[in-house]
Amino acid sequence: MRIESDIKLGFKDVLIRPKRSTLSSRSQVDLVRTYTFVNSKRTWKGVPVIAANMDTVGTFEVAKALAEHKMLCAVHKHYTLEQWQSFVDEADDSIFDHIMVSSGTSSNDMAKLNQLMTAHPKLQFICIDVANGYAEAFVEFVRKVRQQYPDVTLIAGNVVTGEMVEELILAGADVVKVGIGPGSVCTTRVKTGVGYPQLSATIECADAAHGLGGLIISDGGCAIPGDVAKAFGGGADFVMLGGMLAGHDESAGDLVEVEGKQYKTFYGMSSATAMSKHAGGVAEYRASEGKTVKVPYRGPISATVLDILGGIRSTCTYVGALSLKELSKRTTFIMVREQENQVFGKE
Repeated sequence: MRIESDIKLGFKDVLIRPKRSTLSSRSQVDLVRTYTFVNSKRTWKGVPVIAANMDTVGTFEVAKALAEHKMLCAVHKHYTLEQWQSFVDEADDSIFDHIMVSSGTSSNDMAKLNQLMTAHPKLQFICIDVANGYAEAFVEFVRKVRQQYPDVTLIAGNVVTGEMVEELILAGADVVKVGIGPGSVCTTRVKTGVGYPQLSATIECADAAHGLGGLIISDGGCAIPGDVAKAFGGGADFVMLGGMLAGHDESAGDLVEVEGKQYKTFYGMSSATAMSKHAGGVAEYRASEGKTVKVPYRGPISATVLDILGGIRSTCTYVGALSLKELSKRTTFIMVREQENQVFGKE
């Protein structure tokens, strides 16, 4: 047993210090990034915000809506091959720049992934997603997928420390997904005591990835647009959102009415709800590590997207960053004991 005594930080622990700026309008800020991936050698251009590969968020409908804003969607892995076929038949070819195919690491997952990639060779992103990216078997699976798909951009996670980021990139990942326990419907930290505050994880993992030419996704922990800006300020190349994109027309989940107000169901992918739906229930050797909640119905997702992107642009104007690329270079975090004034409640 050992103790690390330096404090690790989440988004609630800091604010971004403003700096002198020459920008006169938020409209001057460019949020588009261009990346060339270290292993696939592909180049991608767009706004690096991703809808999480959760049942209720990573839907085809969300993918189409976010593509209009040059954003990405990690499509959840539970769609059938027939549903994929219908989606691809209806969509424009440009959609392939904005969707990721999600996969687990079981033999069934691999078989389905192979079928999907064979049927739709224009797919260019694979997201290998597990709760615990520290297993040796996971690293071997990443290596296997890289060997089989040398030209596909490969995302792998989740981890929270630099040494595992480096190992996954060396195994073939182009982008590493960072985050254990920060999600709004994740209870891993409660059930296991394991985790890492998301801002510190992002800063440390970005440093490790960038040293090898790789990239990271900050996955989880964002509750407001300012948190997304903090993740980018901390060095994240992409930011993945779950709860912030739940509850919309394009999101899945049952629409229910409670005392005259409408809500949509939102649940973690390690929750009892998800495991009952996809695995017949919670296995006796494990615990549920997610919760099921009702999110207020929010209407079309476009309004939320514009609010998030507008917040990031505003952050850039406060620190003098002409583009999203410059934000991390212009960011100075200050540790604080307060965030917003909540005398009239949260927004």
